[in-house]
Amino acid sequence: MGDTKKVAFYTLGCKLNFAETSTIGRSFVKNGYQKVEFTEIADIYVINTCSVTENADKECKKIVKNALATSPNAFIAVVGCYAQLKPEDIAKIDGVDLVLGATEKFNIDHYINDLSKKTLTEIHSCEVEDADFFVDSYSIGDRTRAFLKVQDGCDYNCSYCTIPLARGISRSDKMENVLKNAREIAQQGVKEIVLTGVNIGDYGKGENGNKKHEHTFLELVKELDKIENIERIRVSSIEPNLLKNETIDFISTSKRFVPHFHIPLQSGSDKILKQMQRRYLSDLYLNRINRIKQLMPHCCIGVDVIVGFPGETDEDFLETYHFLNMLNVSYLHVFTYSERANTVAIEIKEVIPKNIRHKRNKMLRVLSAKKQHAFYESNLNSTQKVLFEADNKNGYMSGFTANYIKVKTEYDVSLINKVTLVTLSHFDIDGTMCCTLVEQNAKQSA
Repeated sequence: MGDTKKVAFYTLGCKLNFAETSTIGRSFVKNGYQKVEFTEIADIYVINTCSVTENADKECKKIVKNALATSPNAFIAVVGCYAQLKPEDIAKIDGVDLVLGATEKFNIDHYINDLSKKTLTEIHSCEVEDADFFVDSYSIGDRTRAFLKVQDGCDYNCSYCTIPLARGISRSDKMENVLKNAREIAQQGVKEIVLTGVNIGDYGKGENGNKKHEHTFLELVKELDKIENIERIRVSSIEPNLLKNETIDFISTSKRFVPHFHIPLQSGSDKILKQMQRRYLSDLYLNRINRIKQLMPHCCIGVDVIVGFPGETDEDFLETYHFLNMLNVSYLHVFTYSERANTVAIEIKEVIPKNIRHKRNKMLRVLSAKKQHAFYESNLNSTQKVLFEADNKNGYMSGFTANYIKVKTEYDVSLINKVTLVTLSHFDIDGTMCCTLVEQNAKQSA
């Protein structure tokens, strides 16, 4: 046992990255490694990177430094989107031994011949055109919920985005394999599955190497809804033009899909949406929100929005602000535009000063806080089912309702990974919702 090598993982970015890191981690365990926390001493540290924002790039250097501070002689492997886009830049980071791109990361064991530190960093990164096959992944054991990858890559060419350059063309897992993975997750006692991908609404494209759609996202949703022993299925980010009315209608009455959507907007200005090369305008977005709220009044809706895109005037930004203020949505994920190499947007000359970008970001974050508070407040005194998680923070545990309200209660080990009926009673000072257990209320009344 003393000779068992230890491996630790750090994941930057999206739920898709978490699913892939978990899958890579299981491959190490199968090969005899012991998986440990990233803060512990390990023989290998694997860092799965993101490159959606400039900050994600900078964070990679800090994480490598932290790993080496814990284990100075550890083998450092950096994989993922940033590794695909800028492998040479990563190779210049002191202490990095191995860099693997979009497809190579899933065969990491093939590239580790020994764990000695390298004088020169090894780079194995395919041409992104070669990232045309699907590798299935899901997270398990790290959280109460599992992230299930159903799609990868993107054929959209939004003018600010590097993801197609990092992950390749849109392609999907086979329907039967998605269902098999969902059943495997269910057998391990997980109560909630979150569907992930780069562009999950495009599911079915490239399912068997065929560039056409063999299935639709709605067909996938209907089949997953039949999976036994899964309490909840949650849809992660989905493009508004691909979230069809038929899908909204089905989810509103489904057995397992919860009333929660995350729908990227990026801008409320049609002028900016066109410059971003998005595939919809604000009217379509408004129609999607209205339909969801008509059928599911208590549905939680999250929104991605980018501020400071080149050419975004004060008037354009205020158009976005007022559009979001009017929308019946629950929270915002606000991104400050950052220049990305090899994108169309970087050629636009009307660059917005960074201080103005940050000011706009702050305005939308304040708006987001107001909207989230209003959404939580609209659910006060309601009875909800909460899936509680294992973390114990100062004697409290937390979980989420089906419509994604964060709820806390006094720590009780018997509630972990259990869907529990509660009444949302009041706000805590940290903005989360406090609750009373319905069973406790019944006992007290008796």
